[in-house]
Amino acid sequence: MANVSNNMEIGISTFLEATPDPVTGKTISHAERLRDAVEEIVLADQVGLDVYGIGEHHRADYAGTAPAVVLAAAAAMTKRIRLTSAVTVLSSDDPVRVYQAFSTLDGISNGRAEIMAGRGSFIESFPLFGYSLDDYDELFEENLELLLKIRASEKVTWHGGHRPAINNLGVYPRSVQDPLPVWIASGGNAQSAVRAGMLGLPIAFAIIGGMPESFAPLVTLYKEAAARAGHDPDKLEIATHSHGFVGDTTEQAADLFFPSTQAQMNVIGRERGWGQHYTRSTFDAARSLRGALYVGDPEYVAEKILLLRKNLGVTRFFLHVNVGTMPHRDVMHAIELLGTRVAPIVRKELARNE
Repeated sequence: MANVSNNMEIGISTFLEATPDPVTGKTISHAERLRDAVEEIVLADQVGLDVYGIGEHHRADYAGTAPAVVLAAAAAMTKRIRLTSAVTVLSSDDPVRVYQAFSTLDGISNGRAEIMAGRGSFIESFPLFGYSLDDYDELFEENLELLLKIRASEKVTWHGGHRPAINNLGVYPRSVQDPLPVWIASGGNAQSAVRAGMLGLPIAFAIIGGMPESFAPLVTLYKEAAARAGHDPDKLEIATHSHGFVGDTTEQAADLFFPSTQAQMNVIGRERGWGQHYTRSTFDAARSLRGALYVGDPEYVAEKILLLRKNLGVTRFFLHVNVGTMPHRDVMHAIELLGTRVAPIVRKELARNE
């Protein structure tokens, strides 16, 4: 786990996008995207990145319905990189199976697995697994309570309103890490920040629009809730997840990243009734120093990460590559640059300030 001093973890997050390529029109198969992801994780480990996260979605334009399986495929081929969901939609899953999947991953990776638990910004999993959106919040609270009980004790006794009760039953395999890390993921919900703080759990904020500095009040809420509950705020870990891309030059990075980002943001915008077409001017504004897009050459992306660290005190940064389908070689090059060029700049600057 990250040492909450001047250290900072840097890694990749993805939803395993399998959308039509906006340039060629070709749609990558789920199978190819899954194999590409394993190659990405292996490269990320080789170039010294700290963490790789896969989000869970249940729809045609993403291949990541089972993050733990994909991460396990790469676990045996990697040595150091931490492997996490980003996120596990805990509201619509069985906490017993979630723990078992990630404790199995923890065993295969010899203690590098993590769970990032969220309620999910997409809702396809609820009807798929027979849950009602009316129970959206209650399901998450109950399932989180059970997951934390399972990781704390081999034998579990528990009862709730939605899942059958468990009476003094064991859950196996046990994780190598004790406890298995569980993060709370939030898109900016104050209640989520307070919940994570009260439980003393690390938190990850998805910052995909606006200015990252606007999340500072949520960080304060999180730390205040932790302090009230008796946890040391200085030992808490805070992560952010933001869209971005690293290129040899800032202009090249922007030109490569924009078409796929525009295509996917327009799909999501139509689904959610945003009513606005995602334009190049919107994209370019978000690439500014205080914006939420981390797109540019290695020096510029490092500068933005360091500003994020200054404003929010983050201990981990996820660069979400890619937002829509991009050529695999371009994604691999961005990962290589993040590990060999961006991360060393950030680490050197933080060490200098110790």
